[in-house]
Amino acid sequence: MKKVTIIGAGSFGTALAVVLARAGNEVQLWARELEIAYGINNRHENPAYLSNVTLPDSIACFTSLEECLRERDMIVFATPSHALREVAEKVKPHISGNEILVNVAKGIENDTFMTMSQVLADVFEDTILDDQIGVLSGPSHAEEVGKFKPTTVVATSNSKRTARIIQETFMTPMFRIYLNYDIVGVEIGGAVKNIMAIAAGIIDGAELGDNAKAAVITRGLHEMKRLGMQLGASQDTFSGLAGMGDLVVTCTSEHSRNRFVGYHIGQGKKLDEIIEKMNMVAEGVKTTRAVREWSQKLEVEMPITNAVYQILVEGEEPKDMLYNLMTRNPKEEIII
Repeated sequence: MKKVTIIGAGSFGTALAVVLARAGNEVQLWARELEIAYGINNRHENPAYLSNVTLPDSIACFTSLEECLRERDMIVFATPSHALREVAEKVKPHISGNEILVNVAKGIENDTFMTMSQVLADVFEDTILDDQIGVLSGPSHAEEVGKFKPTTVVATSNSKRTARIIQETFMTPMFRIYLNYDIVGVEIGGAVKNIMAIAAGIIDGAELGDNAKAAVITRGLHEMKRLGMQLGASQDTFSGLAGMGDLVVTCTSEHSRNRFVGYHIGQGKKLDEIIEKMNMVAEGVKTTRAVREWSQKLEVEMPITNAVYQILVEGEEPKDMLYNLMTRNPKEEIII
């Protein structure tokens, strides 16, 4: 049994609390909102973020970081990627330095182009060793994880020992974890697939057909590989759960927030209007800006990413961007 605190009581943080409690751990959550903490502690539910799921009575929720970080073995960061650095800075004064840190957010930090584990390593550089930082990633929508539907993900770290501890801590009969030691590839896969999910949603919203969506998924995988391998990742990672697995589920599932954003853009709505009405964060919107900028700096060809950027940021019409993609110079398929 591990003493685990989850930072962030959103949909995925809450679902993971259920998994960790089911696995026999002592679980605490940190929430910003008093009403969220009250609902978890007194009604054992979090309908604002994860409806129709009853939480185990053993899960406690706090709004004080100091209280929920005392004597912990593991701290799981389940905050939106753009807020990770700010939240980690607030966590830092309250830890001993012996904890394992696990990130589950999927994104790339704007300006620095750091992955989320790199952000944690940067914030905790004088407190936590890099080998104490790990990542959990893969096809895992909170709506299904919280209801014990079969889910498989990967645990990764620069340390095999840390990855195994994460695997052992989270594993249940309905939440199966494989080990993967390519932390760069796992995080690049988790970030880029959100961009492709926006593209897939645009295709669905604009009724452009299944053939087009299949092409986006397949060619999107190539973009993921190109960027990842440029940064030192293993090509094999992108054929696994953190690559193809997460890409497929995010591009096709009704639970996908990034696909939701794309779908409504495809139907003619404006990005600001869509985001304003969402209760949760679509990580791909901010990630698109970062990945597009860095693909240009690294001279990595990512035409779908560039098209999504032009739609989201520059206001280009989706059908015009599709036409541009379809009329690019002829290419060979396999070359990375």
